[in-house]
Parts: sequence; structure tokens; C-alpha cells
Amino acid sequence: MQPRSSNAHKHESRNPIQRLVIARFHRQVVRIVRELRPARILEVGCGEGYVLQALLRAGVSAELHGVDLSPTAVAEARARLGSRATVEVRDARDLAALAGAEGRRFPLVMMLEVLEHLPDPDAMLPVLEALADPHVLLSVPREPWFSALNLVRLRHVRGLGNHPEHLQRFTRADFVRFVQRRFDVLETPSVFPWTLVLARRRP
Repeated sequence: MQPRSSNAHKHESRNPIQRLVIARFHRQVVRIVRELRPARILEVGCGEGYVLQALLRAGVSAELHGVDLSPTAVAEARARLGSRATVEVRDARDLAALAGAEGRRFPLVMMLEVLEHLPDPDAMLPVLEALADPHVLLSVPREPWFSALNLVRLRHVRGLGNHPEHLQRFTRADFVRFVQRRFDVLETPSVFPWTLVLARRRP
């Protein structure tokens, strides 16, 4: 049996505080999507489909798409979402090349809790730029608070609270500057202990 991913553990936690903060995160994502009213949404690194499920449960009528590199996560997302979303095992870089060639970009591209896992997150910015027309919605753990809260819970103590899968540590200001390298930042709503950024592709 495959071990549960950290994403699955997070979303399926029975800890009432963790469930509350995740629900608040999902509410902010739903609010932003409702305000933007995109016809199509792509989630890069959709994992097991929890955020797409939150959009569906909120009555979002956009055409939903998700890509992830994990066949196990994609299989679970498909089981969770059924025919209400298209989820594929696919590299976003390949999808970006096609989007540029065919002129088929997405009005909203989401990449939530993924960039901190990448050895070179800078390389993902042009990929997101190629996929999005015009908006991106991005999030990462808000450091140093995220690690500090882990320490309080006696989690990942050897790494001083840093999750072993997290290769990058962004403060809120760091992440906003990171996104601004390629996009115009429109909003940074409060979703502590994460940093959430809505941005627009530059012409």
C-alpha cells in the first residue's frame, strides 16, 4: 500500500485547528475564483484534488483541469472528482509548450503549496507565464512562522520545524518579490500560516 502523501495527511487531518485553517485557505481560493469568474482553471501540482474539490463543492462552474507528476495522486484525484474535472499525469512544462504553440492558455492557473518543493522554483515562473492568460494564484508556507508552528507541535524537530520535503523557505515579502519577477501582484490575502498571491500576467 502506498504511503499517504504529506498533502493528503494535511487535508485529512483530524486536528480541529488544522481543519479550520485549511478550510479558511479554501474559502479564500473560492472567493478569488468567484470574483475572477474564469471560464477555465488549471491547477499545476493538483495532488489528490482537494482544492479542485473545494471549488466544486462551492458551486464554481468553471471548466476544471489538473496536472500532477504522481500517478498515485492523479488516480486519487480522478476518483475524488469523477467527470467533473480533467486530471492528467503530465509535466506542466510540456503543457506550457503546447499552450504557447496553440494559443490555448488558461484564464486562471493555480499552483498551491508546490513551489517550496522545487529545487529551482525560478524555472517555473516562465512556465506559469506561458500557461496563464491572465491570472495566476500561487501559495507557499509562510516562513519562519510555518516552521515555528511545527516546532510548537514537536514536528520535524531535527529540521528546526522545516518539513523535510520543503526545499525552499519563503518569507511573505520574499514570495511577493519572487512572483513580481514575472507578474503584477494584485492581492495577497491573509491565509496564515501560508502566503497566497493573486497576480496578473504582464502584456
